Amino acid sequence: MIERTALKYLITWKESKNRKPLILRGARQVGKTTVVEIFSKQFQNRIFLNMEDAEHKRFFKESLSFKERISAIFLAHSTSVNDKNTLLFIDEIQASKEAVATLRYFYEFIPHVYVIAAGSLLETVINTKISFPVGRVEYLMIHPCSFKEFLYALKEYEIANLFSQIPFPDYAHDTTIKLFREYMLVGGMPEAVSVYAGNRDMVEVNNIYEGLISSFIEDVEKYASNGFIRVVRHILKTAFPFAGNRIKFQGFGNSLYSSKDVHESLNLLEKAMLMKLIYPTTAVSLPAIDNLKKSPKLQLLDSGMFHYQAGLQQELFIEENLESVAFGKSIEHTMGIMLYAEFMKPSSKLNFWVREKRQSSAEVDFVFPYKTFLIPVEVKSGAAGKLRSLHQFMDRTPHNMAVRFCGSPVSIEIVKTVGGKNYNLLNLPWYLAGVLNDYFKYLDQKRIDQQIV
Repeated sequence: MIERTALKYLITWKESKNRKPLILRGARQVGKTTVVEIFSKQFQNRIFLNMEDAEHKRFFKESLSFKERISAIFLAHSTSVNDKNTLLFIDEIQASKEAVATLRYFYEFIPHVYVIAAGSLLETVINTKISFPVGRVEYLMIHPCSFKEFLYALKEYEIANLFSQIPFPDYAHDTTIKLFREYMLVGGMPEAVSVYAGNRDMVEVNNIYEGLISSFIEDVEKYASNGFIRVVRHILKTAFPFAGNRIKFQGFGNSLYSSKDVHESLNLLEKAMLMKLIYPTTAVSLPAIDNLKKSPKLQLLDSGMFHYQAGLQQELFIEENLESVAFGKSIEHTMGIMLYAEFMKPSSKLNFWVREKRQSSAEVDFVFPYKTFLIPVEVKSGAAGKLRSLHQFMDRTPHNMAVRFCGSPVSIEIVKTVGGKNYNLLNLPWYLAGVLNDYFKYLDQKRIDQQIV
């Protein structure tokens, strides 16, 4: 099993005085069940139910009252309902609307029982008859493995432990870049990471990708209505070359599908956590409001599957400069995945910034919230003076912090815009994208200490 950093969030939830039943959100096969299995070792009593198991599902028959359901569950597992050290885990909960509806009553009537539910939720977003009890549950996002988790799986403990040092030490940079290239290639799907950690064989990993992609398509065929099956299957098979790019819905993937059909199908896949639409914003401070009239960028669940399905594995192996792979869209797409994984709540979102006028336009790769600020994030090489779009953003924003991901060690530059404003440009190596919030605090503290502007 891969130790997941989500465990610390589960521990915080466990210790909270106002704890509610917790729903783990995330795509199929990202490790939700495994995280709970590891976490469950902290409890004296553990009850695991799976709503795709007919024997388990019968506990939630419509004819049973809440009290009868709970009595039957606890009796079947020889556990007292009054015990205050019991974890009840309901997996694949989307397969039972009665189990979903029951979650609210745990909070109201037996709040001492620790309740966690999980599921891929693809079925839920298609079947609108199932709805989760608002205000009676909490949510936690489970993403594919981070780079740090990948390092632990590979037993690269010394490098992984250096992430707690801020700034990351220069002496470990070259080694870490090489390992990061492997992470881009393998991705973060737990099964792929485990197989690669065992034998470093990408052929076996590719077989894992094939199985994962097939399982996603099977989900669609099993649960989607006839109106969605063909469009969603088409998107799942053809989206990979478009990852990291701004897309148009009309005729997506060289198809004849309408803008409406593609848009609605992408929304389903987005809610199922398989893909993400990143919309532009024109804001330079919070809140970052999506401009739904402009083309979004397409972001996929995992970089490993992206490079495999897009046919970029060999290029990633051979090309010395990661920013040259797929004209830089490969590294930008990976940065998007890692930045989005910083968010643990399903309501969180990632944006990029645009300024589009008739005679001039500008685009910053990402904008990321920190405190009351909206921080611009670029994924580029070259001198700071060439970052014209970033300069335009900084001339308009009230703060003076910006980030650039690149292939160099950690550094801070004081940069002047064309408009004459000085700002702090934090240069971070790509492999630190998953801990960006830690470096915002680092840069902010240096500003407070007046070591920089």
